[in-house]
Amino acid sequence: MNRRELADFLRRCRERVQPADVGLPAGARRRTPGLRREEVARLAGMSADYLMRLEQGRGPQPSTQLLAPLARALRLNDDERDHLYLLAGHRPPAGPPAGDEVQPGLLMLLDRLTDAPAQVLSDIGDLLAQNALAEALFGGVCSTRPQQRNIVWRWFTDPAVRAAYPPDDQAAWSRVHVGDLRAALARRTNDPAALDLVRRLHAASPEFRELWQLHEVGVRRVGNVRVVHPVLGLVDLDCEQVLSPAEDQRLLLFTGPPGSRTAEQLGLLRAGRLDYPGGVPAATVPV
Repeated sequence: MNRRELADFLRRCRERVQPADVGLPAGARRRTPGLRREEVARLAGMSADYLMRLEQGRGPQPSTQLLAPLARALRLNDDERDHLYLLAGHRPPAGPPAGDEVQPGLLMLLDRLTDAPAQVLSDIGDLLAQNALAEALFGGVCSTRPQQRNIVWRWFTDPAVRAAYPPDDQAAWSRVHVGDLRAALARRTNDPAALDLVRRLHAASPEFRELWQLHEVGVRRVGNVRVVHPVLGLVDLDCEQVLSPAEDQRLLLFTGPPGSRTAEQLGLLRAGRLDYPGGVPAATVPV
């Protein structure tokens, strides 16, 4: 908690709000700009004494239950509200979810990433979009079609998905999927889509039920991904999660160091000079 900065921010915000902004008469005897402390306190449902102590940099840490009505009373926008939470030592509330819609700018970025496979996934594992190189590398087992796009569901119910991974990696990925999904469920309180996915996985997979009982949590951000391509063989990729405006979507970028075997493999794939056995590529799936 940054008491000095919080105190200054509260005073400045209170001075910016005019009585008319909150439905109060301006009055002729106001000697200070903006609202009085008593007025803000009444609007926020808190005591004027506590607000005074916060503005003087000597109050105890306010709770998130207090910060939310205080932000509304001060007419803060989303950026200002988030700043208030951070100064008070709390994580800002999550922004509005993007759901299944991928922003046009993000789709344009995918199309222009021609040197590296890239995908947009939801935080519960739905593959929402991918560029041409990702589709060529990872195949079609977990596509963007609504009934087939959830990577966690396919991992625990379709053996063909696991065949795309070295056997030594599969147990670890099972735990990664479960830990990441549990973290998403906590963020998506009472979200029907997340709850339904967990319910269906419990019914379909004894392995999932066993891992879920461990209550392990681990949000996956970056790491190494090894997949087995039908022609290229083992492809060893670095995976970076690029910031996305929405907390429930992730832009994943798969790369190899310049001059590495992975970079050479991606170059061959990009050039389209691969001869697939039988003419049909075996599908592989990223995490």
